Amino acid sequence: MPRTLAVTTAVAAAALLSACASTPPSGPMSFFVTSAGLGNGADLGGLPGADAHCQKLAAAVGAGSRTWRAYLSVPGVGATPTAPAVPQVDARSRIGNGPWFNVRGELVAASVADLHEGHDKLTKATAIDERGAGVNGVGDQPNQHDILTGSRPDGTAFSPRGDTTCRAWTSSSDEAGHAAVVGHSDRRGLVDAPWARSWNFAHPTAGCSQRALVSTGGAGRFYCFASN
Repeated sequence: MPRTLAVTTAVAAAALLSACASTPPSGPMSFFVTSAGLGNGADLGGLPGADAHCQKLAAAVGAGSRTWRAYLSVPGVGATPTAPAVPQVDARSRIGNGPWFNVRGELVAASVADLHEGHDKLTKATAIDERGAGVNGVGDQPNQHDILTGSRPDGTAFSPRGDTTCRAWTSSSDEAGHAAVVGHSDRRGLVDAPWARSWNFAHPTAGCSQRALVSTGGAGRFYCFASN
């Protein structure tokens, strides 16, 4: 092979390898923020109702062949003389192994560990709904960045001492002491603090009704992940 041709070929191959290396991974939709909640505050019909909502929204955009799970935790409750024990459910254990991509094929997280250890790519630009629409955040009207999770930063449930999931996602009551923990989909808050930048653990809501969720910057939305 002539030296000039060999050099040209080598340069072209190097350029191709460089382009491949810099191309971000992509894949079919396996993550979205619900375009709407169920309309009854934090009463989602429990985990089965929330999962069914994820499945319905995914099916409406042609992704119903996958198994969808809501990113929601539920604290465990010990047995009593009148009721059996309720096992703890951790959001991180419900969603499969990843990787997860939004509807535009953009990588959100490569694994469960990445999702919860600061290596996720969740931002206002990537945390979008199943149709590709963004979620209103700080500075938008109305702000709807509060996303129901009931989870700690590592994706696990809280202790059952206080209500952090509006009675396991079955209540829309504003009775004192009942609330749901939310994250911020835009990673922003009214102050620049770590909790305000958390996608899954920012603060509790003012109550469990639709009105209470709206008053603290939400709309009853939650995250959906394809578990397979």
